[in-house]
Amino acid sequence: MSLLDIETLKRTPAKTDPYEYLVVENFIRPDMFPGVVRDYPQMTTTGSVPPSELDVHGAFEQLLTELEGPAFRAALEEKFGLDLSSYPTMFTVRGHCHKGNGKIHTDTESKIITVLLYMNEKWEADGGRLRILRGPDDLNDYAEEVPPYGGTLLAFRRSENSWHGHEPFEGPRRAIQMNWVTSDKIVDKEQRRHRFSQRLKKLNPFAAD
Repeated sequence: MSLLDIETLKRTPAKTDPYEYLVVENFIRPDMFPGVVRDYPQMTTTGSVPPSELDVHGAFEQLLTELEGPAFRAALEEKFGLDLSSYPTMFTVRGHCHKGNGKIHTDTESKIITVLLYMNEKWEADGGRLRILRGPDDLNDYAEEVPPYGGTLLAFRRSENSWHGHEPFEGPRRAIQMNWVTSDKIVDKEQRRHRFSQRLKKLNPFAAD
């Protein structure tokens, strides 16, 4: 059985204010979510980690496979009016958040579509809730605040004004990031960078990113 609720994604309209994005709560089916949480890799550092550096198995491995599958890609192509078939994908996984994370940014130009999938079972903190921002200067000037738990999906088309960020939070914060990027060279470069960063973080697990 599929872990992902593709039909709800298909029915969810993309928003255009302040840029192109969509949010789908419970995108991982609620009856399947506990199994994915059970198999989520054990992580002890902050920062983004390539799946190749983690113990990927079980329902978590199935999740990554489905995210890279044709049904998910086709649904996002339809939402954003893009043909993504010629672009490579890149995954990173997070387990912990540093208080310096979440600063306002747009993502790099090499990213075409950014997908965030939140893997926390619940969220009570004020910080760590990603906001769709109207500009680069004010975390309180936002169009929407995304629930960072329960398999919530956020997908957006990267642009010069795709500002997002969150209030500071320090502690466990599980999230998967997936991107369609402009070339395989970008994937190789970014994965090498994240691997090097993680080796340094093993010496200081909660250093800032």
